[in-house]
Amino acid sequence: MVKISDESMWLSGNEAIALGAFEAGVRVASGYPGTPSTEILENLCRYDGVYTEWAPNEKVGLEVAIGASFAGVRALATMKHVGLNVAADPLFTASYTGGRGGLVVVTADDPEMHSSQNEQDNRNYAFAAKVPMLEPSDPAEAKEFLKLAFALSEELDTPVLFRITTRVSHVKGVVKKGKMEASSAAAGIEKVPGKFVMLPALARKRRVAVEQRMLKCRDMAEILPCNRVEKGSSNRGFITSGVSYLYVKEAFPDAAVLKLGMCWPLPEAKIRAFAASVEELYIVEELDPFLELHIKAMGIACHGKDLIPNQGELNTAIIRSAIDPSQTPDLFPAVDLPPRPPNMCPGCPHRGIFFNLAKMKVFISGDIGCYTLGFLPPLSALDSTVCMGASVPIAHGMAKALGEGAHDKIVAVIGDSTFMHSGITGLINTVYNNSASTLIILDNRITAMTGQQQNPASGCNIKGDPAFAIDIEALCRAVGVRHVFVVNPHKVPETRKVLEEAIALTEPSVVISRAPCVLLPEMKVRKTVTFYTQQDNCVGCMSCIRLGCPAISWTAFAEGEAEARGYKKSQKGISRIDEILCNACGQCASLCKFHAITQEGE
Repeated sequence: MVKISDESMWLSGNEAIALGAFEAGVRVASGYPGTPSTEILENLCRYDGVYTEWAPNEKVGLEVAIGASFAGVRALATMKHVGLNVAADPLFTASYTGGRGGLVVVTADDPEMHSSQNEQDNRNYAFAAKVPMLEPSDPAEAKEFLKLAFALSEELDTPVLFRITTRVSHVKGVVKKGKMEASSAAAGIEKVPGKFVMLPALARKRRVAVEQRMLKCRDMAEILPCNRVEKGSSNRGFITSGVSYLYVKEAFPDAAVLKLGMCWPLPEAKIRAFAASVEELYIVEELDPFLELHIKAMGIACHGKDLIPNQGELNTAIIRSAIDPSQTPDLFPAVDLPPRPPNMCPGCPHRGIFFNLAKMKVFISGDIGCYTLGFLPPLSALDSTVCMGASVPIAHGMAKALGEGAHDKIVAVIGDSTFMHSGITGLINTVYNNSASTLIILDNRITAMTGQQQNPASGCNIKGDPAFAIDIEALCRAVGVRHVFVVNPHKVPETRKVLEEAIALTEPSVVISRAPCVLLPEMKVRKTVTFYTQQDNCVGCMSCIRLGCPAISWTAFAEGEAEARGYKKSQKGISRIDEILCNACGQCASLCKFHAITQEGE
């Protein structure tokens, strides 16, 4: 956050949304960290008067926000696009109940899958759940549209979905401070069971109210300033929304544009009038042909995904070349850059676990987190990854499918935060239905993948204040696991023995791999003495190299070089440790049988 003047700031889209929530008078905000949405709550928690929390998962986060809305205050729930899948159950019913205070749900879509396991377009949720959706194009709009979303929520008695994408979340722009607003409701308990209790008989009545509300919302869509026509050449006209609007304006600055700030429901009359005013109509959108399908359903001819890609992020060049190849400028040739594949950090505690599992000839059911990088060589120790929490039931399902004798062939791997998110129920199912699979919980004391956020097992809340920390061992035993082991993953050989013992059992077992993430501030302070290679002792066995640690490199010998250096003729090279990168975890030292890796001063 950079201050430009007393009235203006240089903010990212996520920072602007946090400011918009504060100015809108939000009193309760809950969510689960997930790129590209994480920084919204991280910034909102700094504002006085707003209660902000990390919830165990997105479903809980939305339900907390619904409860706050029922209590008459404005509430915000934030999540990435796949998080809305988790929160879909309460969303669809909240569409029926409405609330009292305004309720806005931020869904941060991730075109191009920069940090996601799938690419989905959550505008489809607005259509399916029968709720309005706003979609800003830049940080300034993000702030103002969020305030508009709360006003619409209270006027229409509905949750409002607020769609951003990775570019809008992380781009920077000038944002002006605005006036503080207040909810039209009053905080307090108001018993309205006919509205909030969704028994079938009552839900049928609310279903009628939903349709009446959407009719009113469609009328509003025609007059909302966020749905605007920008005049231009009548040869081509564009209907677009979100960040795609910026690409269209850059590619075809003189064209007429209908910019939709509310992407559901659509202003049909305005769309028809605009379509009639241009010779050719183009729909530009990420990702699905959402606008295109609904506009074609109106009987309006247009171009869309017949020209524009439906996969990955768009940009100005893609749109220009798709619609008018003759305007495509010559681009400079691609520059060859050294490959930089993603990798676990030097000293990452997960590395030792995957190093062991790779040697154990088991199917490894993985999950969502930093440890998904265990899939990459040289570890190559992950065989499936589906969604948050899926590792545990997938291992259970495979064990049941393969039958007796499969207990030592399948393991599940999950992080501590993901276990809190949706892994506990899978473990309950494993115990209840008697599966002899092994679960490995990678407890690094933080939600690392999304940037070191706290979780119910870390001992702190979103502000860093002390909070109750779930006892993972006690929790596992409470749900019926009789065999719970705790290991230090940096002691690689010792960990291997415990894993073998746990996997050999013919009933459920849990191995908790406990070591802090090396990026935690306290770990950086604790780093004092690194490891280095005593090259006279190195025999070139490459055990340390197979860890895949970025701090360890391999120097290959040329022909005759080994003997010239005093090594055995058969030695192919030696390993080296970059003492700047080394985080002193000791995994490599625990593997070296020749005392070639040691700490300074030994």
